[in-house]
Amino acid sequence: MKLIAEKRSSNDKYDVLRFVRNNGSATDTLMPRQGILPHNLIHYVVESALPLRHGFLSQVALGADAQIAARAAQGADNPAVPRQAAQVEAIVEGLQTQLWRGSFDLESFLAAANSACAARGHPPLDLAGIDVHACLYQRAQALHAQWQEIPYHRALSLDFSPRLG
Repeated sequence: MKLIAEKRSSNDKYDVLRFVRNNGSATDTLMPRQGILPHNLIHYVVESALPLRHGFLSQVALGADAQIAARAAQGADNPAVPRQAAQVEAIVEGLQTQLWRGSFDLESFLAAANSACAARGHPPLDLAGIDVHACLYQRAQALHAQWQEIPYHRALSLDFSPRLG
């Protein structure tokens, strides 16, 4: 699936993220400008790096509308779907907090992600053996720098492949 992050004019408060699936169908969502990497682009970092099959982007790639993918995951028959969707969202939120902070602290990242999972009634993802700083934080910083370089009225295109099996 292609993710096409389009920067609107300098006066806009939102940019747009288009999702073009491999079958040619598409959906999109607004991305509020917030001074750091937009939330849905943080999803790209997390879901591209971690071995999860049921995050937001994977749901969209499999046909869910971007506006309702999170709600659709909650009602899924497969218990792995809502669990992994909650884990992905918690990790995205934890990473977003670190980006706002401007530096990475593993202990506070894990506390935030674990707390967000618990609030959703799901266990946290076991991140043992994963260099979270390099795998997530540094990649998010690099994508943020790339996004900052995109001029207004232009787009950044990314490829996302959902994990199957």
